[in-house]
Amino acid sequence: MACLALTGLLHAASPGAGEETTSYAVIGDAIMEPLVGNKGDPARGAALIADRQRSLCTLCHSGPFPDAHLHGTLAPDLTGVGTRLSEGQIRLRVVDMKRLVPGTIMPSYYRITEEEGRRVAAAWRGKTILTGADIEDIVAYLTTLKG
Repeated sequence: MACLALTGLLHAASPGAGEETTSYAVIGDAIMEPLVGNKGDPARGAALIADRQRSLCTLCHSGPFPDAHLHGTLAPDLTGVGTRLSEGQIRLRVVDMKRLVPGTIMPSYYRITEEEGRRVAAAWRGKTILTGADIEDIVAYLTTLKG
């Protein structure tokens, strides 16, 4: 049931801006290099995480984000995630958690939606959920969550 709700919300969110995905290397359980040339902006990452229509993070996760009464409990609390995981580990989890946990309901935010073998709304075909820059912003913010 949660998976169906998440799928519906993904269709309501706005897709990545038609950005081409860049290749990345997975080493162990991490993507060590940024997806785009620059490190992300933690302030933009915080805003993205709080945006339930765009990133959907707080649909399943709780943490030190605004509107705590709207946080989900399906996924781990992200408080202190920057202490528990490295930047590269966080990046892989946002890019494609399914590489680590195939049955997860967490979407692959940086994978072309058609690759999943499902019917995809026209607005999403050939696009990622978030851009590489969006993901780097989220990674930059999550790495600051040390406490």
